[in-house]
Amino acid sequence: MRVPFAALAVAALAGASAQASTFVAADALGRAASVEFRVEAGSLVVTLTNTSDADVLVPMDILTGVYWSMTGSGTLSRDSALLNAGSTVVYDSQPAGGDVGGEWCYKDGLSFHGAAFGISSTGLGVFGNSDLFPGPNLSGPTGPDGLQYGIVSANDNTATGNNGVTGSGGLIKNSVVFRLGGFGNNFNLDSISSVGFQYGTDVSEPYLETPAPGTVAALGLLGAASLRRRRR
Repeated sequence: MRVPFAALAVAALAGASAQASTFVAADALGRAASVEFRVEAGSLVVTLTNTSDADVLVPMDILTGVYWSMTGSGTLSRDSALLNAGSTVVYDSQPAGGDVGGEWCYKDGLSFHGAAFGISSTGLGVFGNSDLFPGPNLSGPTGPDGLQYGIVSANDNTATGNNGVTGSGGLIKNSVVFRLGGFGNNFNLDSISSVGFQYGTDVSEPYLETPAPGTVAALGLLGAASLRRRRR
């Protein structure tokens, strides 16, 4: 289920000299996410955050991936996937060093909602064992499958939610930082486009598309209102 109109996108620090670019999206049911792309020491650092202010009640409230297109990046390596500062694991023990790489994948050459690159904690019939970041398997099958280590909101009440959520085998509260190495010299953050966020474990579940940055002004009020709504 695509959600293109109730989404808001923001490209921050745009321009040829930009070092970071951020895209955000929200829908009318309270789902909200952001992704920051940052160039750092020859790597692309991708910070994925569940920014919803709503409690996570069902699996399709869980953020499980981000997708985008870009040019000039070269061939990227899967270097690391770590909990962001202040983020924790719920329904499972805390991983050593915050390393969640064994539960997340990266792949390029995709054709997924118009995007060619993707990071995901679930398979969707797209990702397999060879796409995993380095790191230990923390929960469930060794390959990407199910909800394991998807991202819930910082405001999630872990005492609520159906069994698909509370019995998921481990989820991340708030944010993950991914590092992709081997960055090309000709890359420009302005080339990032077709950014979208996947929820749940099936392609039929919500996918929040971000419009082009130039449409931010037109959609700003709608996006702000969406962020304030809570799921009933």
